[in-house]
Amino acid sequence: MQIIHAKQVLTPNGWQSDLEVSIDEGGRIASVGPQVKTPTHRVALLLPAPLNLHSHAFQRAMAGLTEARGPDPRDSFWSWRRLMYKFLDQLTPDHVEAIAALVFMEMLEAGYGAVAEFHYLHHDVGGIPFANLSEMSERIVAAAMTSGIGLTLLPVHYQFGGCDLRPLNGGQQRFGNDPDRFLRLHEGALAAAAAGPDDFNAGMAPHSLRAVEPAGLSAVLSQATSGPIHMHLAEQVAEVDEVLAHLHARPAEWLLGNHAVDDRWCLIHCTQMTDAETTALAATGAVAGLCPLTESNLGDGIFNGTTYLGQGGTIGFGSDSNVHISLFEELKTLEYSQRLRDLSRAALATQTCSTGRVLFEAAAKGGSQAGGRKSGRIEAGAWADLVGIDDDNQWLCNRQGDAALDSLIFGGGGQACIRDVWSAGRHVVKQGRHFRRDAIIKTFKATMHQLETNI
Repeated sequence: MQIIHAKQVLTPNGWQSDLEVSIDEGGRIASVGPQVKTPTHRVALLLPAPLNLHSHAFQRAMAGLTEARGPDPRDSFWSWRRLMYKFLDQLTPDHVEAIAALVFMEMLEAGYGAVAEFHYLHHDVGGIPFANLSEMSERIVAAAMTSGIGLTLLPVHYQFGGCDLRPLNGGQQRFGNDPDRFLRLHEGALAAAAAGPDDFNAGMAPHSLRAVEPAGLSAVLSQATSGPIHMHLAEQVAEVDEVLAHLHARPAEWLLGNHAVDDRWCLIHCTQMTDAETTALAATGAVAGLCPLTESNLGDGIFNGTTYLGQGGTIGFGSDSNVHISLFEELKTLEYSQRLRDLSRAALATQTCSTGRVLFEAAAKGGSQAGGRKSGRIEAGAWADLVGIDDDNQWLCNRQGDAALDSLIFGGGGQACIRDVWSAGRHVVKQGRHFRRDAIIKTFKATMHQLETNI
């Protein structure tokens, strides 16, 4: 059994001092209480390590390659998307596993304890299925096991190139399935996750209302009897216009009017919603899955966080394209987007909790819910997803409580303060370094050399 002594702990009942947190051999928190046993680890500040609720791991290899302006002066998400499809043609299963292992390692070093991988790269070039239909799902599981991160695997159903049901072409073909083949692939993904550690699980992810038509959406959802359900929703203006033209309703309006959205759902981005849609989605109990760094990078727009949280909505955070993996920067970027839009300060703070406290607790709660993972709380019975913070430095200066969280998120040095990370009790980051850092980076660099030679 591991015994952690912490000077400060963020518990479900608020900040507490000088606590002992024990982790059992199965990776769960066994007890939280006064310091009575000899510790195996000491930390200054102990926090629940949130789940990263939205990742496309393979896109990490593109970071920095799509920042030049192309010949079209209207460069946007859609031109980025075309470059992404060109890049896809190079990726083999070995490449995907190496990239995912690097991504998952970086998430752990950034303070995430688990990830929900929105996995849609299923087939070989040209859309030819691998002999093992779930080959790529198994590679994601293998990468998670190499890194030690907790995993919620979300195989993605993707059938069409738009609401007009045009066929997939180019790189898109690697994503595609009809509902029957997707459900077979989904079964294989469930089996792959079940073969991993006990904290691994799986759900389902219809990609979007652009990529899945209404009958196909109903067909796959009828088989989603357990686990989380994730979907991209209302990310881009062009997407909203396309859905409105073909389904005669805006994306959020259509989904809420045609399906029983509840707390199993996580809707990703939601950056193009009206106030009425924002309020209606908040009332369902679903998680709004926010990826502020990617949404900023792609020019998606600004999520209406003040209204959503004001209506009791649940949010969580993901790294999406993995252009920059930083938990604290994701939180800060959401808050700053609200301030810039509304010309305000402390936009998401409440009368009782600081901005950083609101953001961090939202990330922990929403991530746990979105991942179908009992984590995000330092209490007995939860998975021991924990992050240990050093407070004796120039960024935290031994600050207490909410002031320490605010300094982590807004002070610029938060990630440098991370010393330890546990995922389901696996002590994967020590002294700020992942235990397999050197080997994972070596394999990733070899992979990138192969890819960049061919792009």
